[in-house]
Amino acid sequence: MAKQSGLGDNFYLHGYDVSGDIGSISTSGGPALLEVTGIDKSAYERIGGLRTGGMSWQAWFNPAANQAHARMKTLPTTDVHCAYFRGTTLGNPAACMVAKQINYDGNRGADGSFTFAVEAQSNAFGLEWGRSLTAGVRTDTAATNGASIDTTASADFGAQAYLQAFAFSGTDVTVKIQDSADNSSFTDVAGLSFTQLTAGRTAERIATANTATIRRYVRAVTVTTGGFSSLAFAVVIVKNSTAGQVF
Repeated sequence: MAKQSGLGDNFYLHGYDVSGDIGSISTSGGPALLEVTGIDKSAYERIGGLRTGGMSWQAWFNPAANQAHARMKTLPTTDVHCAYFRGTTLGNPAACMVAKQINYDGNRGADGSFTFAVEAQSNAFGLEWGRSLTAGVRTDTAATNGASIDTTASADFGAQAYLQAFAFSGTDVTVKIQDSADNSSFTDVAGLSFTQLTAGRTAERIATANTATIRRYVRAVTVTTGGFSSLAFAVVIVKNSTAGQVF
């Protein structure tokens, strides 16, 4: 794959697509570094500690309904789900995180600009890089089998998945992840069915056991019992490549 720019990226914040209000974004993640230097050493020794993660972004002031200011000004004390999509092509890399939003700092520049600096820090899980199972925001108007992505091989270390649901009309819908060995016969992945939705503006993280087999091809599907007319949503899967990778 060739080098890419960051053009055409998206950012979702707990069921809100605020991509058009974000001027820049940064991500960080990995284990905390613990200093364990012995007195017989002439340089620091470090080992990995608790996993952490963070996202910080600059938001333009937009007071319109369901845009950046309305969502971020509340400084919620509960968890928020952050999702950065590197482009909106199916299967592209995406970074997701369950986090606490810790600030909303405004700045009126001398040039007349009015921006906000926002930071979110991971809570209970670290920042996770995966692949998008929707091409940005996907809208289904009936139960749908989404297009699959090729993860190149089966793996036996489980997976995590993230859902952002932006808008919903109907009685109910469930978003599930299915896998396949041959890109033809798909079955549900145990543990990767999101909670049934009856409304939008929500987000969720789910995970399998850390020893679950996830086959080569993966897709996101929607199913319903009572019917629905529209669901706008985005899904990311994090397929673990090594034992114990789940955070």
